[in-house]
Amino acid sequence: MSHSGSRAGFRHVSLLALGLLAAGYPAAVAETPAAAPTVEEATRFLAEAEAQLLDLWIGRERAAWVQATYITYDTELLAARANEETIAATMQLAQQATRFDGLALPEVEARKMKLLKMALVLPAPSDPALRTELTRIAAGMEGTYGRGQWCPEAGKECLDIGAISNILAANRNEAELRAAWEGWHAISAQGMRDDYRRFVELGNAGARELGFADLGALWRAKYDMEPEAFEAELERLWQQVRPLYESLHCYVRARLAEKYGSDVVPEGGAIPTHLLGNLWAQQWGNIYDLVKPAQVVDPGFDLTERLVAAGYDSQQMVRTGEAFFTSLGLEPLPPTFWERSQFVKPRDRDVVCHASAWSVDQENDLRIKMCIQINEEDFNTIHHELGHNFYQRAHNTRDVLFRDGANDGFHEALGDTVALSVTPKYLKTIGLISEEPSADADIALLLRQALDKVAFLPFGLVIDKWRWQVFSGAVPPEKYNQAWWELKRQYQGVAAPSPRGEEWFDAGAKYHVPGNTPYMRYFLAHIQQFQFHRALTAVAGESGPLHRRSIYGSKAAGEKLEKMMLLGSSQPWPDALEALTDDREMDATAVLDYFAPLKEWLDAQNRGRTCGWN
Repeated sequence: MSHSGSRAGFRHVSLLALGLLAAGYPAAVAETPAAAPTVEEATRFLAEAEAQLLDLWIGRERAAWVQATYITYDTELLAARANEETIAATMQLAQQATRFDGLALPEVEARKMKLLKMALVLPAPSDPALRTELTRIAAGMEGTYGRGQWCPEAGKECLDIGAISNILAANRNEAELRAAWEGWHAISAQGMRDDYRRFVELGNAGARELGFADLGALWRAKYDMEPEAFEAELERLWQQVRPLYESLHCYVRARLAEKYGSDVVPEGGAIPTHLLGNLWAQQWGNIYDLVKPAQVVDPGFDLTERLVAAGYDSQQMVRTGEAFFTSLGLEPLPPTFWERSQFVKPRDRDVVCHASAWSVDQENDLRIKMCIQINEEDFNTIHHELGHNFYQRAHNTRDVLFRDGANDGFHEALGDTVALSVTPKYLKTIGLISEEPSADADIALLLRQALDKVAFLPFGLVIDKWRWQVFSGAVPPEKYNQAWWELKRQYQGVAAPSPRGEEWFDAGAKYHVPGNTPYMRYFLAHIQQFQFHRALTAVAGESGPLHRRSIYGSKAAGEKLEKMMLLGSSQPWPDALEALTDDREMDATAVLDYFAPLKEWLDAQNRGRTCGWN
C-alpha cells in the first residue's frame, strides 16, 4: 500500500462466487425471506473476501505505481480503471457486510467486518457510470498536480514543484517569493475547482450508501471512537500545544519583520505565507538563517553541507536510513527494494515526486518513491518513509484486513520517531560530524526542530478541518477559498501574499487534496512521535533532556517497537499505543517536554511584544 495516498483498498472479485450482485445486473427476486445469517456464514464470507480481493489489491498497486512513475494519458486511464474496480468491489463487499449487522461475532471477525465497511477513503456510488466518473476525476486531478509547472516568462524554462520549492526555501527577495508562490498556486486553478466540487458530490453519495452522513464522517469513524469524540480529542491535543506554537509564531514574526519590514509583516497580524520557506507554510525550517538567534551558540554544522561534502548520493542516503532500523535489531530490506524503488527524478518523463512508501504485493515487495535531493530535509524524509516500509513488512504477517497501522497516525509517526533520534551524537557515530555541539547549542538545535515540528501542528489540522466542512456542506463551493484562508489564519496565523478570490482553488495546491489523502494522520503523528520517543528512549535506558536522547543501536527499543508493529490493525489503537508506551491515551505533554528549554527562551525573547494575531 502506498502512503502517499489512502490505504490501498480491495479489488473487484468474482461477485457471484461471493453471493454478491454483479455490477449492473439486477438482483433476482427472492421467493422466500432470506434466512438469518450465521457466524459460520460471516466467517466464510470474510475468508473468501480476503483471499480473492488480495490479488486485485496487488493489481491496483501495480497500476498506481506505473501511473505515479510514468505519467501519461494511458497510465492515468489504467490506474483509474484499476481503482474503479477496487472501489466497486469494496463498496459491494461493504454493503454485503451490513447483512451481518447485529450478529454476535467473535472479536476477530467483528473487527474485520468493521474495517471492511470503512476500508475506502473514497467510496463511490453503486451506479457504474457515477463510479467511473468519480475515479476518472480522481486520477485526472492527481495527474494535473503531477504535471504542474510554472512558466515565469514566455520562452524561458518552466519550473516544476521541486524547482519552485527551492525558490521558496532559499530566495530572500519578497517579490520573487510572491511570484513563485502565486505561480504554483495557479496550477490548482486550472479546472481543478469544478472537478473537486463534483468529486465531493460523488464521494459523499458513496459514503451515504454505507450509512455515513458524508465522506468526512466516514474518515473520522476510522479512529475507534465516535466522530464527534474524535474531533473533541483533536481539539484537546491542540490546546495542549497551542501556547508553544504561539510563542514560536510571535518570535518568527518579529524576526521576519526585521528582514522585510513592518509594512510586509505587520505587528500583531498574520504572517504572509510566502515568507516562511515552504509553499504551504507547513514547515519553516528553511528560514532558519533569518530567525536564528545571534546571541545563542550555533550548532556549528549544517547537515546539508555535511551530506554534500561527504559525497552522499541518493542510494547512500537510503542505506543510512535503513541502517538505523537494522541497528534496532530489525531485518534489512529485501533486495527487490533496491531494484524497484524510485530514488531520483527521471530525466525523460513526468513522475509524481511526492515521497511515498509502497507495499506492492502486501508481503515483501517494499518500495519508496522519491526524487531525492542531497539535503537535510530529504535525509529525514527517508527515515520517515522507511518507517512505513518496516511497519508494512511487520503487519503484512497479519490477515489481509489487519495489514495496516493501528491508526493512520501510527504509520506516519513511526519513521519520525526514528528521526528524533538523529541527534548530533548519532551524526558523530556515523561520521557526518566530528564533534557534538555543547549544551549551549541546544536552543539553536531545538529552534531548528521547532520550525518544522511545532510549526506543522496547526497546518496538520487545517486541511481536514477544511475538507470536513466541505464534505458536510458547511462550506459550499462558492466559499471554498474564503473558508480555506479563514482556517489558515485562525489556526496557523498566516495570510495569503495577495488577494485570493473564489477564482482560485488554493487548497488544491497541496498534493493531499487532489490526491484525496486524509491528512489528520499527520497531525496525530506529530503528537505521537514525541510520545513514542519518550517511551522508547526510556526503554533504551536513555536519560537526560528528552531532545538529546537516541534509540540508535537499542535492541530493547527495537523489540518494543516491533511488538507494536506486529499488531497491525488487529486491535483498537489504544491497545497498540499501550504496547509501545504503556499508556492508552494520546498525550501531547511529550511535545512540551521535548521543547521545554526552547519555550522558556522564546518567552524571554517575546517579552514586550504583542503576540497572537488578529
